[in-house]
Amino acid sequence: VSFLLYFFQLLVIAHLTAGMVDLTRHEKEKYFLTATGEKRLFPSLHDPHSRELSVVVPAYNEELRLPVMMDEAMEYLENRQKQNPSFTYEVIVVDDGSKDKTTEVALRYTTKYSADKVRVLTLVKNRGKGGAVRMGTLSSRGKVILMADADGATKFSDIEKVEAGLNDLNPKPENMAISCGSRAHLEKDSVAQRSLFRTFLMYGFHFLVWFFCVKGIKDTQCGFKLFTREAALKTFSSLHVERWAFDVELLYIAQCFKIPIAEVAVNWTEIEGSKLVPFWSWLQMGRDLVFIRLRYITGAWKLQSLHKTD
Repeated sequence: VSFLLYFFQLLVIAHLTAGMVDLTRHEKEKYFLTATGEKRLFPSLHDPHSRELSVVVPAYNEELRLPVMMDEAMEYLENRQKQNPSFTYEVIVVDDGSKDKTTEVALRYTTKYSADKVRVLTLVKNRGKGGAVRMGTLSSRGKVILMADADGATKFSDIEKVEAGLNDLNPKPENMAISCGSRAHLEKDSVAQRSLFRTFLMYGFHFLVWFFCVKGIKDTQCGFKLFTREAALKTFSSLHVERWAFDVELLYIAQCFKIPIAEVAVNWTEIEGSKLVPFWSWLQMGRDLVFIRLRYITGAWKLQSLHKTD
């Protein structure tokens, strides 16, 4: 009886504290700067694609780590375009309300490569990584859209692996498909280097993901995911969680819509300067996972039909 009472209380709390999808933009977030400092309006994910690839890079206080990642990404993308002139791309760096010079650092790449290739979206206030990725995705022009972390932990050329994973998915209903980079193959090595406590937290988190939200994906948290434009629109239009557990909700939404998902092994290196505070972040993510499921069960959150953003 006490368990049922506790569960009912949890359901009520989850329902009453559920935030709605917030797709509104501050006026300043509707524009990007060109290399000459002119303001131009961002396009919308609802528009037809006009580039082969968009790369969305969420960045919060990343003035030091961003150049390493951007140099590697731009070298790869420029070389690919030289080899195949029909390949077109854009990189959107989303400054998630940073307190450092992240925007200025990113704008140097706009100056160097043009605003057609590198655009900077500066959020007026910090939304969290999920909120930053969503805002960048909703502003992108790509036929496919890659989410990539600013720390450069994943080797950028591994995009070819996730592209192959996306292409191998068949059929793609309404051209919807997602390919996730995965570090699951590295888990045995990482367990050997981790403390017992962190290993316990990691496996506990994996269990909660599997039990409450996402079946069949070993690594939901790798920040290297490729979406078809149609899948990005369908999933990001319904996303509520804006902080660390947003990947799990995205994949939960995708599975609810029966969007096929590939999981592909990628190279991954732990980079110093992580924003995750292990214990509290795991705790927050665990709570978010439980609440994601309960909020959909109670109808506090609903899967959105596609709607225009402000």
